[in-house]
Amino acid sequence: MRAVAVDLDGVLGDTRPLWREWLADVSRRARIALPDDASAELLDERVGNWLPLLERYAEEHAPVHLRRAAEAAAALRRLQAAGVQIGVFTESPEPLARVALAQLGAGRRVSMLEAGPGALERLLDRLGAETPVVRSRADLAAL
Repeated sequence: MRAVAVDLDGVLGDTRPLWREWLADVSRRARIALPDDASAELLDERVGNWLPLLERYAEEHAPVHLRRAAEAAAALRRLQAAGVQIGVFTESPEPLARVALAQLGAGRRVSMLEAGPGALERLLDRLGAETPVVRSRADLAAL
């Protein structure tokens, strides 16, 4: 195996609660209504500078939401030592994904990150269609 695609939210740490919390916070601060599934286009239209706001919020609140899992860290270390290229994908926005990877201690093990809608497809385009997709910690440990 030369590469693996790892689901950030399903394997390493779920970013969705932090995303929903940020949406509620920015809705309150900006006095606007945003749905839980707000798109980048909607945020561009209603908030404007939402990417740096999200990144700052994630940096401040990630320690509350995201904890390292020893078994996941060990599996990533083992894969990297074996020369396996590790790609990570998530539907969450890229600034949130980067902060999450850093908080989880996985940033230095990951060689590719794809975030946002269509992230898995883009990652598989880069790594190859035959790349195994890991969606649980048990699957990661089994590699």
